[in-house]
Amino acid sequence: MFVQFVLGSILVTITVFVHAIILDKLIKYIDHHSHAWRMRFVRHWKIVLITITVMGVMAANMLEIWIWAVAYYVIQAQGINDFETALYFSTSAFTTVGFGDIYLQADWRLMSSFESANGMILFGWSTAFIFDVVSKLYRDEKFKDK
Repeated sequence: MFVQFVLGSILVTITVFVHAIILDKLIKYIDHHSHAWRMRFVRHWKIVLITITVMGVMAANMLEIWIWAVAYYVIQAQGINDFETALYFSTSAFTTVGFGDIYLQADWRLMSSFESANGMILFGWSTAFIFDVVSKLYRDEKFKDK
């Protein structure tokens, strides 16, 4: 159990760090390029920036799912026979869907709980980030005047 706790904590820390880096880069990109997108797409520039934001956040979440999948595959968790299975399991755990057709044996099952909690927090953060960007696009003079 201690190994699961340590490894789960390390993976949560890594994925939070990755999420923070990607969201930081994404907001800097939006701040720096919003004027160019506005000039290029005149009427629909906000739609372009919202799409870039959502796709950037989605890419971050997908990368984090892959990080967990690689960990399951590397530790050869019982119930994970190949990388595709590891990725499928990781996706269902991270999104908290948890279909139940694949599950980890007792030696590693605590890891899936860590991943589900991690996914819930990061999806909440992602939603708040997207909401903030959209709010700024429609309210903040910083985006409107560029």
